[in-house]
Amino acid sequence: MGNAGSMDSQQTDFRAHNVPLKLPMPEPGELEERFAIVLNAMNLPPDKARLLRQYDNEKKWELICDQERFQVKNPPHTYIQKLKGYLDPAVTRKKFRRRVQESTQVLRELEISLRTNHIGWVREFLNEENKGLDVLVEYLSFAQYAVTFDFESVESTVESSVDKSKPWSRSIEDLHRGSNLPSPVGNSVSRSGRHSALRYNTLPSRRTLKNSRLVSKKDDVHVCIMCLRAIMNYQYGFNMVMSHPHAVNEIALSLNNKNPRTKALVLELLAAVCLVRGGHEIILSAFDNFKEVCGEKQRFEKLMEHFRNEDNNIDFMVASMQFINIVVHSVEDMNFRVHLQYEFTKLGLDEYLDKLKHTESDKLQVQIQAYLDNVFDVGALLEDAETKNAALERVEELEENISHLSEKLQDTENEAMSKIVELEKQLMQRNKELDVVREIYKDANTQVHTLRKMVKEKEEAIQRQSTLEKKIHELEKQGTIKIQKKGDGDIAILPVVASGTLSTGSEVVAGNSVGPTTGAASSGPLPPPPPPLPPSSDTPESVQNGPVTPPMPPPPPPPPPPPPPPLPGPVAETVPAPPLAPPLPSAPPLPGTSSPTVVFNSGLAAVKIKKPIKTKFRMPVFNWVALKPNQINGTVFNEIDDERILEDLNVDEFEEIFKTKAQGPAIDLSSSKQKISQKGTNKVTLLEANRAKNLAITLRKAGKTAEEICKAIHVFDLKTLPVDFVECLMRFLPTENEVKVLRLYERERKPLENLSDEDRFMMQFSKIERLMQKMTIMAFIGNFAESIQMLTPQLHAIIAASVSIKSSQKLKKILEIILALGNYMNSSKRGAVYGFKLQSLDLLLDTKSTDRKQTLLHYISNVVKEKYHQVSLFYNELHYVEKAAAVSLENVLLDVKELQRGMDLTKREYTMHDHNMLLKEFILNNEGKLKKLQDDAKIAQDAFDDVVKYFGENPKTTPPSVFFPVFVRFVKAYKQAEEENELRKKQEQALMEKLLEQEALMEQQDPKSPSHKSKRQQQELIAELRRRQVKDNRHVYEGKDGAIEDIITDLRNQPYRRADAVRRSVRRRFDDQNLRSVNGAEITM
Repeated sequence: MGNAGSMDSQQTDFRAHNVPLKLPMPEPGELEERFAIVLNAMNLPPDKARLLRQYDNEKKWELICDQERFQVKNPPHTYIQKLKGYLDPAVTRKKFRRRVQESTQVLRELEISLRTNHIGWVREFLNEENKGLDVLVEYLSFAQYAVTFDFESVESTVESSVDKSKPWSRSIEDLHRGSNLPSPVGNSVSRSGRHSALRYNTLPSRRTLKNSRLVSKKDDVHVCIMCLRAIMNYQYGFNMVMSHPHAVNEIALSLNNKNPRTKALVLELLAAVCLVRGGHEIILSAFDNFKEVCGEKQRFEKLMEHFRNEDNNIDFMVASMQFINIVVHSVEDMNFRVHLQYEFTKLGLDEYLDKLKHTESDKLQVQIQAYLDNVFDVGALLEDAETKNAALERVEELEENISHLSEKLQDTENEAMSKIVELEKQLMQRNKELDVVREIYKDANTQVHTLRKMVKEKEEAIQRQSTLEKKIHELEKQGTIKIQKKGDGDIAILPVVASGTLSTGSEVVAGNSVGPTTGAASSGPLPPPPPPLPPSSDTPESVQNGPVTPPMPPPPPPPPPPPPPPLPGPVAETVPAPPLAPPLPSAPPLPGTSSPTVVFNSGLAAVKIKKPIKTKFRMPVFNWVALKPNQINGTVFNEIDDERILEDLNVDEFEEIFKTKAQGPAIDLSSSKQKISQKGTNKVTLLEANRAKNLAITLRKAGKTAEEICKAIHVFDLKTLPVDFVECLMRFLPTENEVKVLRLYERERKPLENLSDEDRFMMQFSKIERLMQKMTIMAFIGNFAESIQMLTPQLHAIIAASVSIKSSQKLKKILEIILALGNYMNSSKRGAVYGFKLQSLDLLLDTKSTDRKQTLLHYISNVVKEKYHQVSLFYNELHYVEKAAAVSLENVLLDVKELQRGMDLTKREYTMHDHNMLLKEFILNNEGKLKKLQDDAKIAQDAFDDVVKYFGENPKTTPPSVFFPVFVRFVKAYKQAEEENELRKKQEQALMEKLLEQEALMEQQDPKSPSHKSKRQQQELIAELRRRQVKDNRHVYEGKDGAIEDIITDLRNQPYRRADAVRRSVRRRFDDQNLRSVNGAEITM
């Protein structure tokens, strides 16, 4: 664009010249110095200058040689002298014909030099010595003078108003004298100074007119406009052109040229100037001059005439439509826009555009649509204003309805919360009862098990006794033993010896001792009777001398009994020792694992040792606050398994997204005031002046006499004394010093009439018995209902929020996912953890992915939506958390205690005056409410403590104002992450669909150029990103280097549309659709 943006054309120009033998390259230091001079002279933008600096020394030297050689070839005064030669009126016709043959080529070379040479060359061309702009404007005026003159001759009678004695050259002199030095665009040159009608009031000589006609047949006007465009592409040149009294006028007058290409070029340039700050006014002034010079009845008349007649040249029609769109709609003043719009409406633009709506040219159709989108429909605006007023009234009405609905919603919400809390309390009570029943069931089950065991043992003993009795009878039948019964019920078992006689020794066995004795023997069959045993050293004497008998039970203490004698050898062998108790089984491992466990000395459950996780990439550290293993017992983290989550997740994708790159105690004002008042009361009056004044104001508000007030206090009458007045009056309870002063005054029998109203009131006020207690009770009774109404919803919110958070299974799953991903991130650096503090949830937004486009919370939201969709609405299970977050449970509990103290004080007062029905009625009606409130407070405290402990926090250091806001912030951030993920997916999908559509379209047109397709995709992507960044306000260009070329290029890429044009266009189409579908029906809000 100009010198700043035409490197390609610059290098092409270099190649066009014959390059002589290269000069030897200088030293690197000198080369860099000369290259820096060349870069400064080229006036390139920073990005392109940076690109040239990356050239190697060979290319740099080539660029230096080309620049220096090109500058020397054609200095500015060469072109200026040639142009002045064409303007010389003394030149003969033949000589002029010979000179003018090369005028077009000279102008082309001048345009190339102005466009490609460094800024110093352009400044030299425009300086005070050369005055190149004046010469160029003079030549442009000369070149198109014949065309303008011919138009005037055809359309009006010029002879009646012409001064034939003034030659054309004089007008050139006037034009030349009018030129001045460059000044800022916003200069104070009067618009009338731009009018160049002087030269049109003169009649040129016949020779000059013929020379002008000769030049007008060539392309000199076109190339002159291109030269001016090249000059205007520099800020310095643009300011000179804008401040020149005739330059813009001459450019506008070039519209009289017969070449449509030249007229299109002029309109493109004028449209670009309109968009530069201050340019729109200059362009309108130029067309005012055009109207005066060309004798138009209305401004823009010739432009519309050319627009209608040149219907065979699409480029000119596109440029015309673009200029009309910009000159009408590029101003901010709405009234001015409507005025300009109406100018073209009077010239028949609307009707002509209606004819062109079916044009086959897409470019023209785009420009027409852009103009129509920008059109200001005043009738529609008026209708919109009326609709807006009606809408505002409707909005106000709806807002009032919303306010009422909000109040209803609040009441309904409080009712629902109360019902929920009642149900939660019932549930908690049932759970407690269930726990008690379970304990009872457990104890009963243990007793039943013990009794069954005892019954089983008893049955087994009876069975063994029966078996032994049978065997004894069998032995008796066999003659091996003989049973003798005694009178006391005992029996004696006598073994029969081989000779057939009974042994002399006998053993008496109690009849009821058979069972227990035999219980120690084997349950198997007894062996045959043993032979007589030989004497043994360790056998008692009774055994040696007598038969073998079962061992006797040990005698009762004292002294300690000796151990029972052992059975004889064979019998002892048949009675095995009772089996040892089986060893206790070891604690089983955690479910689903076989890894080692760690058992804590505190008696907690065994916790599985987590192995470190090895990741492929280094992961960022998630700075959570971890719970120690001995802190997780009884918390939510004891019930979740994060390792199972990792099996479900795509950890490779997770790694790829998040891998790392290479005050003192308060002053008691009341006591100090009391001290001051105590000091001051004895000095002036009975009451301190300010205190008496404030008391008077308070009593005046009540409008009651002192007797009425004191009587109402005696009977606790809150109908006579509103609670607000009671609270104000409590600030004036008489102090001890005031009571002494009042009693002293009374004992001295001074007349009470001498006292002020406040002192007399205080005299009666201080005589009320238990004044402090009565006033406190009145304030308590008056505020009780309000206190209950205020505290109950707060307690209910704590209960509902605590229970819902603790019982939410979906929230537990979310925490499980967070723990899994956090351990995956931190395991290799910090080791795996078993749980984390809730404050760690706030850190999910601080951990960002490698490309910094999403956070860990965004990833978790995606994972939940894709793999755990059933828990994505976990926040719907968390009830009244926001309300609970605003509750100070400590203050609420203190208020409940204050209410209890107030109720106790009221009861004590009632016991003293049981005849007071007001106190009796209050206690009967409200004691139950207070008891219910206390129960709610106890439940709220317990429920909150449980949920805080459940999440591994300390209830003493974590109040509701800290605990619940964690979940509020987490839910809010999670919802926002969901919305951002959804928005990102929609944008990516829309962009992908568009790219695929463009790709399919281009493949149909040119399927054999993959490189062109790739480049086109990149360009489409860049264009889409640029369109997203378009702001609502129109862009105002500044007259800087390259601005004109930038504007012209932008207008070729897309038509000029105001920010509000799209909205009006969409609304217009919407209204048209409604009109077609509704067919005239009214649309109401």
